[in-house]
Amino acid sequence: MNTPRFEAQAPLDCLVIGGGLLGSAVAYYLAKAGATVRLVERSQLNSAASSQNAGSLHFQLEYRMIENGIAAANKAAEAMPLHLDAQNAWAGLETELGMPVGVVQHGGLMVAETPQQLAVLERKIALEQANGLDVEMLDAAQVQRRAPYLSEQILGAAFCAQEGKADPRRCVLAYAASAARLGARIDSGLGVVALNYESGAWRVQFSDGSECQASTLAITAGAWSGRVAAMAGISLPVSPVALTMTTTMRTQPLITHLIQHAGRRLSLKQTGDGQILIGGGWPARLHHHQGVHDLERRPELLMPSLTGNMSAALAVVPELKRVSILRVWTGTTALVADQLPLLGEVPKSRGLFIATGGSAFTLGPTYARLLAERILGQPATLDITPFDPRRFGSLTLA
Repeated sequence: MNTPRFEAQAPLDCLVIGGGLLGSAVAYYLAKAGATVRLVERSQLNSAASSQNAGSLHFQLEYRMIENGIAAANKAAEAMPLHLDAQNAWAGLETELGMPVGVVQHGGLMVAETPQQLAVLERKIALEQANGLDVEMLDAAQVQRRAPYLSEQILGAAFCAQEGKADPRRCVLAYAASAARLGARIDSGLGVVALNYESGAWRVQFSDGSECQASTLAITAGAWSGRVAAMAGISLPVSPVALTMTTTMRTQPLITHLIQHAGRRLSLKQTGDGQILIGGGWPARLHHHQGVHDLERRPELLMPSLTGNMSAALAVVPELKRVSILRVWTGTTALVADQLPLLGEVPKSRGLFIATGGSAFTLGPTYARLLAERILGQPATLDITPFDPRRFGSLTLA
């Protein structure tokens, strides 16, 4: 039997598990504060949800947050302070990191095609404005003046000037490079296989047989976060969710805003190189192995999701009928049972922290900075009590 290789040195201040946007950003903010940090990623940096993400910066409440009525929307609005913070974080990110990450904030429109959807938008806007978001209602004529590429069937839209997009690939690599420049150690192709808390520190065993010690752990593993927590004996209601995305061939500039819909699952944006990204939360099917979600396999495409997504896109931007599809793909993200983030120290497990759930790309820089503050014991710049993992403490008895 192979004996694990143990690196005999002082424990790290923090081991970050998961090398997507959140993990790379947490490593950066910790290293910036002078902490000793190591980030480990079981595959390659940015190989999971962050790379499959379309890069939307949607600070309005999404369709999934308003489709189940006002009570659900009120619950989702508890995260609005994070949305407000993230607007500024993204606006200043290229200056912060000193390299381009594709941030464009030309505004976003959530459109309505029916009187019922207009009523939903009005309630949503009132809720958002009450929570500090700068968003306004546009009538049909105002929508056409601002976005003439939209269908004349659009009756109105909610407009948020700070919405837009970023390049997920460049964001992750920029955060990782900045973290490494500040002294963080970053290891890809290295999975975590065991977590044990011993003598005031976490002893972590890796897939190559090596081990290390860390005073704190940060779980930023997306859809794998629940499984990583389970290695420490912790149960958390983090569920993998499989979604579908489509990109078109390059075409002339057409869509200048982030487009969402008040009554359909739809997200539209155009990249700088002319491709149009189409999504909005249409499901794919997770594979299973012996009754457990198989997260090693890419989810299965569901044709009704593809046709439904294209139908919604064509109804909103008719000109898309002239654009050819280049690629369709599926990916996996993580949602929490109450659709709010998990952000903070995990209960009944000293020094174990987590950031996952919610709108993890849009809110990623904010999640990461706030989690780093908690790990370092610094004063909180935002109250994250509503997102504390302790609200699910009853799931773990000891």
